[in-house]
Amino acid sequence: MHKNVRSLRGFVILGLVISLLAAMTDIKPVRADAPALRGQAADYESLVRFFHEFREFQKPVMRDGVPDYSKAAMETQRERIPEFRQRLSAFDTSDWPVSHRVEYEILRAEINGLEFDHRVLRPWVRDPSFYAAVTPSEPDVPAREGPEIYGVLGLWHYDFPLTETQLPEFRTKLAAIPRMLQHAKKNLTENTKQLHFFGIRQKRREIGVLERLAERLADPHPELVPVVERAREAVEDFLRWLEDRYAAMPETADGIGIEAFDWYMKEVHLVPFSWKEQEAICRRELERAWTALRLEEHRNRDLPPIEPAGSQEELGSRLKQAVKEFMEFLRNEPIFTVPEYMRLNTEVRSFTPPERRDIFTQVEYHNHLPLRCHMVHWLEKQREARNPHPIRGVPLLYVIWDSRAEGFATAFEETMLQAGLLDQNPRAKELTYILLAFRAARALGDLKLHSREWTLEEAASFAVAATPRGWVLPDGPTIWGDLGIYLRQPGYGTSYVYGKIQFERLLADRSRQMGERFTLRDFLDEYFSYGVIPASLIRWEMIGLDDVMQELWR
Repeated sequence: MHKNVRSLRGFVILGLVISLLAAMTDIKPVRADAPALRGQAADYESLVRFFHEFREFQKPVMRDGVPDYSKAAMETQRERIPEFRQRLSAFDTSDWPVSHRVEYEILRAEINGLEFDHRVLRPWVRDPSFYAAVTPSEPDVPAREGPEIYGVLGLWHYDFPLTETQLPEFRTKLAAIPRMLQHAKKNLTENTKQLHFFGIRQKRREIGVLERLAERLADPHPELVPVVERAREAVEDFLRWLEDRYAAMPETADGIGIEAFDWYMKEVHLVPFSWKEQEAICRRELERAWTALRLEEHRNRDLPPIEPAGSQEELGSRLKQAVKEFMEFLRNEPIFTVPEYMRLNTEVRSFTPPERRDIFTQVEYHNHLPLRCHMVHWLEKQREARNPHPIRGVPLLYVIWDSRAEGFATAFEETMLQAGLLDQNPRAKELTYILLAFRAARALGDLKLHSREWTLEEAASFAVAATPRGWVLPDGPTIWGDLGIYLRQPGYGTSYVYGKIQFERLLADRSRQMGERFTLRDFLDEYFSYGVIPASLIRWEMIGLDDVMQELWR
């Protein structure tokens, strides 16, 4: 960490120098998206074409409606990766504006991600959850949080009853599920007991999803019900196959190891923190969250506790009020520009009894405001749906966006606390620190699974013990669902924590650079304008410092 301390000292000095020069000359720092020269623009158009070509190459070949992840198909794809690397390296970016060089780095990271999939993760041979039959709901982030078979049937993409244009595609994808799972049985050749454990859990959930889908289609589309039933039977058969394999497997530790983790962070996710540094960051944030919580509880000791909502009606009423208060706060403070199209959901579909409430349900039933801050995800998705950019305007592959999406959403919770959102609800501030502690605790589980130091049970037990108030259910869906994502997608759990640190560092450096001209709304509006891309790239583009990128390039 000494290198980072020296680097931070350098950032502070450089930021002060830039602010002083700007104040003396009354010249604002030049934006990284300044107009390119004509020759540069032509090269950039070539990069865009190359980006689209790579995106097509990255997709598996479709055979009879099923993506081909066979050994032969994957070997053929892997053999061509060096060709794409070589072609990318032929671009001369030396006189490109930073905005274009950023997109060059995005493409380089995606090529590295495909290579890492082939060399290390190999989800098509290791991970039963990769072969998802159906996904019932839209993720709150740019794309699914972990590896997933190409072309999965996402129910949230469709209107019910289905339109005439949707019906053929829906039927085709549904009918392909039995064939896809037969392919999966041939492809899954490795003993990965931990990953099989999560695959079994996933298939059990999918059976329930398909049962409910059959009921939903019975009236408007009865002709599809037999197709759904065949899909459900195929999932049940695949589940039995997984359970048999699982019972016969020796115990395994399916994490990727520290060396592979560090390479993945640096070369794919463009993260400057190693496994060891991330462990230190997460432990420090866990300690800080606990300390802040205890101090906040002390401050609020004479206030009555928050009474959780006692009914679905009360919960819904509270949610509507919280959304109204949150959106008004964003507009009126002002925090960032809020277009008229931005909306947050206010629907409450069910009521959970106290004994079944997991951590996020506990927080929501006490006060909705802290997690509305994290739901900035949905506001971002609405903004990004209008992003016309050919490269950064589409979700990046291999969840390369995680430090930006999850890191910012986590940082935004505490940022809004400090900005005054919870001043009228002081006890709700306690909830924010509980959330921060939980995210740091489960992030350590992410790290320890991939270093192969902890079992799944140890990672879950640590999160339960390290989260205040006992609000993580030991056998609940939250911690086990999260650990399943993190084992399959290395570093996703830690991205909430180190991404938060990166955001706070950027805000501090930008405020020093801008001096008295700094405003939170201008900062966040500019921050959002760069898209949902790695925090290291936003730093380079926003404040003109490539210090982090220089570390990554070494």
